[in-house]
Amino acid sequence: MAQTWDSSADVVVVGYGGAGVTAALAARESGAEVVALDRYLGGGATALSGGIIYAGGGTWVQRAAGVDDNVENMLAYLRAEVGDTVSEPTLRRFCEESADMIDWLTRHGVPFQPSLCPFKTSYPTDDYYLYYSGSENSGMFREAATPRQRGHRAHGRGVSGKKLFGPLAESAAAHGVHVRTGTRVTRLVTEYGRVTGVEATTIGGAPIAVQRRFAALARLSAKPGVYHPGLRKAMQALLARIERRYSVPVRIQARSGVILTTGGFIANGEMVQQYAPDYPWAEGLPLGTAGDDGSGIAMAQALGAATDRMDVLSTWRFIAPPSAYFGSIAVDASGQRMIDESRYGAALGQAIAAAPGHRAWLLVDAGLAEEARRQIGTQSVWFQRMQTERLLRVGSATGATVEDAATRAGIEPAALRATVDAHNRAIERNIPDPMGKPDDLRRPLRTGPFALLDISFSARLTYPMPMLTLGGLLVDEDTGAVRNESGTTITGLYAAGRAAVGICSNSYVSGLSLADCVYSGRRAGAHAGHRAATH
Repeated sequence: MAQTWDSSADVVVVGYGGAGVTAALAARESGAEVVALDRYLGGGATALSGGIIYAGGGTWVQRAAGVDDNVENMLAYLRAEVGDTVSEPTLRRFCEESADMIDWLTRHGVPFQPSLCPFKTSYPTDDYYLYYSGSENSGMFREAATPRQRGHRAHGRGVSGKKLFGPLAESAAAHGVHVRTGTRVTRLVTEYGRVTGVEATTIGGAPIAVQRRFAALARLSAKPGVYHPGLRKAMQALLARIERRYSVPVRIQARSGVILTTGGFIANGEMVQQYAPDYPWAEGLPLGTAGDDGSGIAMAQALGAATDRMDVLSTWRFIAPPSAYFGSIAVDASGQRMIDESRYGAALGQAIAAAPGHRAWLLVDAGLAEEARRQIGTQSVWFQRMQTERLLRVGSATGATVEDAATRAGIEPAALRATVDAHNRAIERNIPDPMGKPDDLRRPLRTGPFALLDISFSARLTYPMPMLTLGGLLVDEDTGAVRNESGTTITGLYAAGRAAVGICSNSYVSGLSLADCVYSGRRAGAHAGHRAATH
């Protein structure tokens, strides 16, 4: 039976965030006719993000900043960081193409600036746009590779995600990519074993006043405040009510392929519970948009698509800025030290998730506290200052001695004293740190008053713990085509970004997800576009 279609294109991109816009651009550069569909207004989690692209191997930004990096050095670090999440050839290709990726983004209008951040931080101030965005200069990784700054922040004040997505969207429009917002894809259409299009609902024909209200609600739902599950649920209900009343069904043909770039599933509590039942996800703060509901993954699974690493969540607990806190020690409820405190925030978050009761504290003495206070004004942007102030004012147990602070925090005093004494003694005797912290970041903790700063999962209201999902659809690493359970690919179906397993699906550092969105989006878009040109 012949299919009937309301419209058609060579390539249909489902979801229009960072991976979607790069896939659409790459397909268009290959000569394909492209339509991109987004349930809301486009931008996705990318537009809300810090706008960090993890790149190295000698990018033009690195060279201009005087950073001497090469592919082998970048590969050595990432091999140690991400493990076997992708094959060795794919990881090498990612590194080899990294400098070209920055060139490609620059050609499409994304602004970068070669100003090196002189201090280690989770996110630089508006004075700096190239920094250590991972664990490159933490202990165990210094042994694997020479530390180099690879966090390329899109140039713009505040949180820079819009400075990344905006220029790409403008370039895509200029190149002829057709975008349909307010359009929710509900099913993949197949013919004779291949994906040939999508079924969707759209409010594109609704009255202008309704579309404006939908757009206003969609913009509001993309604000950081609606990361709170209750607010997110309320906003979703309002948007869904408009969709139910005004949307109409449409069928869109994809002559060459459909590319799923719908993000992860952190906004879908039932799905997270299904795949990560033992993880304390309910105590975290979902990071992303309401569109990160796993719908793209589920549609592919309905066709027999395979998934992997669906139980992997990245949970972030950043303790810097101020950078003085790298000299603190992180301890669990039993008073035992947990990690090299200079590691990237996702590593600390993972350690806290594994700690008894998911409880953890930073121990600082008077000297570190004073140094930290001096740094807050110069090393922090507004949201970091708010976070640090909440940590100091609400999540703090202070005492004249280590034992006093431990008692107030509910930690066994003698155990914490033993941990502190062992830490100080190792520094005095030049014994390597047992957790691997570099010597230049170690500080003895001697002078009271002492403070235990609560960095637990349970400190949700005072010190939120952002988290996102990293698993997704298995894809062919040469093309981005979605694999099925038997290992073969589903003809006509691709996936990129957090809807798919990628470079960052094992271990996350700042910028690696967005870099993978660009890398995997270009890969899928180019292959789908090439199919259009050759058929």
